[in-house]
Amino acid sequence: MSSFAVYPHHRGIFLTFLIILLGIVLAFLFVGIAQFTFAKIGFNEEEFAIILIATFIGSFVNLPIYKINRIARVASYQEVRVFWVTYRVPQYDVRKVSTTIALNAGGALVPVLVSGYLLVSHPSDIITAVVGVLLTSAIVHLVARKVKGVGIVTPAFVPPIAAALIAIILSLGNPAAAAIVAYVSGTLGALIGADLSNMRGLSNLGADMVSIGGAGTFDGVFLTGLIAVFLVALI
Repeated sequence: MSSFAVYPHHRGIFLTFLIILLGIVLAFLFVGIAQFTFAKIGFNEEEFAIILIATFIGSFVNLPIYKINRIARVASYQEVRVFWVTYRVPQYDVRKVSTTIALNAGGALVPVLVSGYLLVSHPSDIITAVVGVLLTSAIVHLVARKVKGVGIVTPAFVPPIAAALIAIILSLGNPAAAAIVAYVSGTLGALIGADLSNMRGLSNLGADMVSIGGAGTFDGVFLTGLIAVFLVALI
């Protein structure tokens, strides 16, 4: 029986290669699913590429809207060393703090523009879409939670599943209309239900900036519309 030595640095290189390969495969899979999804709501390959690039670039852009100023009690610590032992003594100061409310271009502005285009180009689906947005917003608002130091969080799959089911029910067996209603309900419902309806008290979250639509590359709002349409297509 033959054997050969496997050196640690070889394993490290091989593992790094597998991780990169997996990332490439997942990226192509995501783009393929996204392209399929946008084709269902009427966008060709060129339009899909523009939306994808705009979302990617826009996810790094936060447009300030207004600033909230308040007086808060801020904790700090002072180190005191006694007999070679260091103690951390808490101190509390009252100071003026501010929270900037911003609009994320990729996570909010692009989905809103796409939703607006779909509604304008499909006027017969406007009423259904508005009802879908209201129902999805209500569901998302019920499950959304404010987490100090983090922001507003929602269970990942509740908004898209809610938007997809509502779209299917409201569209009465019309697959084309269901896809459009699912995207609009998912994106606008997530924005309204999670972000806009929870604006009160945002300054208490302890964040310097609160970004409507999130600051991730493909954040919850973008993925909600995407997954909602994909679920409608599967059903």
